Amino acid sequence: MDAVSVVVPTISHYEVAEQIIRKNIHCLIEKPIASTVEEANSLIELADKHQVVLTVGHIERFNPAIEALKEYKIEPRFIEAHRLAAFDPRGTDVAVVLDLMIHDIELALHLVRSKVKRIESSAVAVVSDRADIANARLTFENGAVANLTASRISLHAMRKLRIFQKSGYFSLDLAEKRADIYRLADSDAASAPGMRIPLGKSGQDIMYRKAGSSDEDMLQLELTSFLHAIQNRTAPEVSAAAATEALRLAIEIDRIGVNGVLAANVS
Repeated sequence: MDAVSVVVPTISHYEVAEQIIRKNIHCLIEKPIASTVEEANSLIELADKHQVVLTVGHIERFNPAIEALKEYKIEPRFIEAHRLAAFDPRGTDVAVVLDLMIHDIELALHLVRSKVKRIESSAVAVVSDRADIANARLTFENGAVANLTASRISLHAMRKLRIFQKSGYFSLDLAEKRADIYRLADSDAASAPGMRIPLGKSGQDIMYRKAGSSDEDMLQLELTSFLHAIQNRTAPEVSAAAATEALRLAIEIDRIGVNGVLAANVS
């Protein structure tokens, strides 16, 4: 056996992955990488020692809507994400931040590529004993801001991500695997794909195009990337370090949100 995908409850990620790595087997762990940052760091050290590929299933990285951004220079100033899902008791072993929001935390880190310097968070427990609705505002050292909302008690599912930057606007429907791309037209716009649209009375034009494909199998893309990293001895698309930082922020966001709820109840 050369490679294993770990798909067990989060609380068992460390125990199972540790045994696999110690047998020199490459490992893909479902998100989050572990229950704690300490466990995650231990797995990273162990993977380095045994020289195996360790990656984490942040599957949205393989979403065609996200893939479509690779041909553009992405420099977000503001990111807004909404990830809403119907209640499923199967996911209540962790708070909604670690169950759902962690996807968008990891994407924000990937897109902004700057350290987070400030976290604001609020959360509400509705039908479980953990937070079921949460909102976080992340301020990065480069001035970018990400406003993230997650809920697991919604009637209608939604996975949307919007990116605002100086050169344009990207509206991503991650559920549909589609991206609406709006960019200020430049001197090369004549040869660029898309529709040219006047921007009001500004005297400038924007280029608009749709990208992405609902036919792509994200899980297949993720597994193919994992095998490619193994066969070519290259870094995986989602590093264990990136997944660990997403976990660290998710835990802190949840802590701040829960503390806010407790404080409100006391007052």
